[in-house]
Amino acid sequence: MDTADVQVFTAAVTAGSLAAAARQLGLTPMIASRRLAALEAALGVRLLHRTTRSLSLTPEGETFLPFARALVENEAEAMARLRADTLGVAGLLRVSVPISFGLKFIMPFVPKLLDDNPDLRIAVDLSDSLPDLVATGTDLAIRIARLRDSSLIARKLANNPRTLVASPDYIARRGLPERVEDLAGHDCLALGNATHWTFVSGAGERHVRLNARLSCSSIAGCHAASLSGGGVALLSDWYVDDDVAAGRLVKIGLADAAPEEIAIWAVYPTSQLVLPKVRVFIATLRQTLLMAGIRVV
Repeated sequence: MDTADVQVFTAAVTAGSLAAAARQLGLTPMIASRRLAALEAALGVRLLHRTTRSLSLTPEGETFLPFARALVENEAEAMARLRADTLGVAGLLRVSVPISFGLKFIMPFVPKLLDDNPDLRIAVDLSDSLPDLVATGTDLAIRIARLRDSSLIARKLANNPRTLVASPDYIARRGLPERVEDLAGHDCLALGNATHWTFVSGAGERHVRLNARLSCSSIAGCHAASLSGGGVALLSDWYVDDDVAAGRLVKIGLADAAPEEIAIWAVYPTSQLVLPKVRVFIATLRQTLLMAGIRVV
């Protein structure tokens, strides 16, 4: 199996067509097609369904894709390491991170990470939804959630305490909720299509139905609305600590329950191949979180 043939396959998946992959790699369409055919012949399976207008992965292609990307990226890193003038990891790292978390923690350290690794490139997808890691070619996703999908390969990075907050103006107008049931009489700012918040107490979990006149697809939107007096928001401590210290928001502690604990997770497309570029990125993120006072695990 020739790595050059594998590179045509990964480039075609990323670019969306064999012709686009050929242009990206500086090949003629005929040579790119021959290399893909040679790879499929060597593997004994068909990797792509392709027509003149579309391209899609076969089941075998979906299985092979993360291994193919690892092979191409590891070769790029090996070549970089062998060059005397280059240090560090190499290749393109595709990362998906939540918008607010990415702006606060990820984007500030990316420039130095690139300076330290001249052959590394990073594509950051700022999104509050989890993409299909294999279909999008995502090497790593950082998510803050209670992960319920058992098919995901995830590693816990840190706990992520949350708190209820509202603006002083909102509390002056609507009062301060003291118990879980008080939230039914308040404007709660919902994230996306969430209909409930989960709290925990000595009696176990309690699910509170939201009286949400306003919902937003982004945590940043809920934060902005809470600052403007729009209602009660459930946000991460690291997101609101500065606002609380400055008096822009007030923490709301309920007497009978606390918000459900969630965590910061690193999510991978496969458990077998954690590339060096991914390990370096996670190590840098862990150090960033430690410096911010977040306890990593």
